[in-house]
Amino acid sequence: MANVPTQPTCKLLLSHPAHFFALGFGSGLAKKAPGTFGTAVGLPLFCFIDSHSLTTQLALIGLLFLVGIYFCDKTGKALGVSDHGGIVWDEIVAMMLVLTFTINQWQWWLVAFLLFRLFDIWKPFPIRQCDAKVKGGLGVMLDDLLAAIYAILSLKVLAWTITQL
Repeated sequence: MANVPTQPTCKLLLSHPAHFFALGFGSGLAKKAPGTFGTAVGLPLFCFIDSHSLTTQLALIGLLFLVGIYFCDKTGKALGVSDHGGIVWDEIVAMMLVLTFTINQWQWWLVAFLLFRLFDIWKPFPIRQCDAKVKGGLGVMLDDLLAAIYAILSLKVLAWTITQL
């Protein structure tokens, strides 16, 4: 790919709908911590599906995950890096999944946000291995799905522990 920028730009963001979504509506253009900014976008987006049944929420998140494979793959190819830090659709969708299983109070949402970011950055087993072996859009989406599962399990353990005090 000739003359393809490795840093996402507003021009790239607006050049194709897949880039607009993959770059988190612009949050992925942040110079520092684009993953954190992208994760934050998942919080208000979750509010659009929060009033629906668990089944509907999971179906919508599943659909966002599937289209995210395409969005992230296309944008990764345009940037010349399959899992570029500016690609944050994976964080957005994963955060929405975490919130689906989080107590609906701001304190729990904050803990959910922090736990998800911890596992997304730390990448404990098998997240790091998945990140290294599964390439393309599926790899981009899958490691964040695993980080979301770790965050959900941690939240459940924390909530249970608090009820035992």
